[in-house]
Amino acid sequence: MRTMEKVMTGNHIIGGKYYGTGKRFRARNPATGAPLETGFCEAGAAEVDRALVLADKAFVELQSVPVKKIAALLDRIADRLEAEGCRIIMRANLETGLPLERLGAELARTAGQARVFAELARGGSWAQARIDHAQPGRMPLPKPDIRTVFKGAGPVAVFGASNFPLAISVAGTDTVAAFAARCPVVVKGHPAHPGTCELVSRVITEAVEWAGLPPGMFSMLQSSGYEAGLALVRHPLTAVVAFTGSLRGGRALFDAAAARPEPIPVYAEMGSVNPVFILPGAAASRAEEIAEGLVRSLNAGVGQYCTNPGMVLAVGGPSFDKFIAAVCSRARSVPPAPMLHAGIQEAYERGTERLGAIEGVALAAAAPNGCRGPAKAVCKVFTADAGLALKRPELWEEVFGPATIIFRCRDTAQLLELARSMRGSLTATIHGTEKELLEQSALVRALERKAGRLVFNGYPTGLEPCASLHHGGPYPATTHSFFTSVGTAAIYRYVRPVCYQGFPDAALPEELREGNPRLVRRLVDGSLEAL
Repeated sequence: MRTMEKVMTGNHIIGGKYYGTGKRFRARNPATGAPLETGFCEAGAAEVDRALVLADKAFVELQSVPVKKIAALLDRIADRLEAEGCRIIMRANLETGLPLERLGAELARTAGQARVFAELARGGSWAQARIDHAQPGRMPLPKPDIRTVFKGAGPVAVFGASNFPLAISVAGTDTVAAFAARCPVVVKGHPAHPGTCELVSRVITEAVEWAGLPPGMFSMLQSSGYEAGLALVRHPLTAVVAFTGSLRGGRALFDAAAARPEPIPVYAEMGSVNPVFILPGAAASRAEEIAEGLVRSLNAGVGQYCTNPGMVLAVGGPSFDKFIAAVCSRARSVPPAPMLHAGIQEAYERGTERLGAIEGVALAAAAPNGCRGPAKAVCKVFTADAGLALKRPELWEEVFGPATIIFRCRDTAQLLELARSMRGSLTATIHGTEKELLEQSALVRALERKAGRLVFNGYPTGLEPCASLHHGGPYPATTHSFFTSVGTAAIYRYVRPVCYQGFPDAALPEELREGNPRLVRRLVDGSLEAL
């Protein structure tokens, strides 16, 4: 056990202190393949238990902490992320190979998210207080006084994403949303960027101490395997799990949580092909423009975005041929680039090999790969007849990386048929004229049932983390399509409604008291209360 230090330790951070013994693993620089200098500890059952016992104790304390302290913590995290930004970005660049410019923008987004949730916590209206006053004289039975508000659910286990080492990781949306809901967090750091996880964890730990909050409010455990993650999910003190990653990983955690004596929710963001539907009018008037935007979106972050457009569907004909030619031409000029880590690179190679081996699927374009040294991802474009997608369900499976498959449809009726047959997705995109969009209302209705976010004349990559954003979708995109992993509505992953019947005013949460001391927006006797 050590107190907080300024050197990279490779240890876990549990309730404000460093812990670590035994076996260690190392991160690798994806650009060179070389292991980085610091070894990081492997968490076991003892570390998981220590973190969650402290988190559970902190949860009890947090319920009576003034909201201004919670908001101050989140603002402090944002300030310290910016102050330590250079060190964090440089380490993330070593561990992920992501460009410094991209990481700088991501750090700004991460700090911005923390400040947004600070304001959300201060405002309090997110708790959706609802009040129905008693009617003791109502006949034939009196009506009791009933009031409901959202409260924090308990300790949260957060699994950081590989593709967003800052914005969807240790200090990402899951963590700051849970904090805003007064929930402690235990993070399982991602093994591909453990040094980044330690640096960001240090920022949060110091902010918790600065704010005078219980140290068990935050812990971060390092692990390169699956055992620690499963232990987090199975531990009886874990109340909620948040995960961003593969379908296989998310489903394993979901199944483990469901098998507990007391099952808990797992909010997992997993596989998504994010189909792009191109209507004839758009293809005829903007084939080159759409192709350029598609290839740019496909290769954003070396194709390692969860909203990567992995499938395109358009009606065959001269415009389709022009579109295909434009996409292939641009794809061949995309330089190969290293992926986040060797596991992702290997999975991408297996996935594209699987696609190319399916009878009826053709490799239409691939960027040349004359690179030496560590493997790099090559942009690949496949083509197939749309009817094949109805016969081969594996074509709807995500291949994570810069690859897409373009389906030739016979007409818009087949576009609709495919939309109705597709699996759940985070996004679905339509390119067309406004007139076509209105005419194809059945297509829109079909996609509303299949995707969480519909995009018109744009591209699915790139998210604006705001109150209106929904980043989720039907299975297998997520384990619960109601919840978002980005934007202020993410707070609802970490709360549950608590109803109070017949309570005296002084014993109620502030949001439910008659005088409304926090000045939150409430639903009173069926109408929104004026502030």
